[in-house]
Amino acid sequence: MGRYRPPQKPGSKYITPEGFRRLDDELTYLWKNKRPRITQAVREAAAQGDRSENAEYIYGKKQLREIDYRVRFLRKRLDNITVVDTLPGDTTRVFFGAWVELENQHGEILRYRIVGPDEFDPQRGFISMDSPVAQALMKKTIDDCIVVNTPEGDTELCIIAVYYDAKESDDE
Repeated sequence: MGRYRPPQKPGSKYITPEGFRRLDDELTYLWKNKRPRITQAVREAAAQGDRSENAEYIYGKKQLREIDYRVRFLRKRLDNITVVDTLPGDTTRVFFGAWVELENQHGEILRYRIVGPDEFDPQRGFISMDSPVAQALMKKTIDDCIVVNTPEGDTELCIIAVYYDAKESDDE
């Protein structure tokens, strides 16, 4: 069995303003705070002599490689991404950035926000616009139902609310 993996389809190039700020803040932190600290630690470890058995030096170099990889990724991604900061013309339909409340066949209420692939977070209810649920929800409106294939079988979800302002959803 080889190590070859076929190329994956690139994720959508959309992001919310909050997601863009988060990625930009991460880039700034890595480049201006963390990398200089690690570079100084590597410099100090290198001054101690034999680098081949110096754990601090070896680990520091590994951290620098990881930081540089992430910085390259973030710079490239931020340059090629589109920030969606306007509401759609029809706010009764589900589009990018929408908060959607769904009811499943057991009467449970699920709340999701459709975001870009760089900012999905299941803990916060953020799902990627490339996910099967989000794809099925796109352009639907209140009282529309979708069927999603889950490990437990097909699940029917009905839309009970669509909104674009997070403040409307903060009823907890």
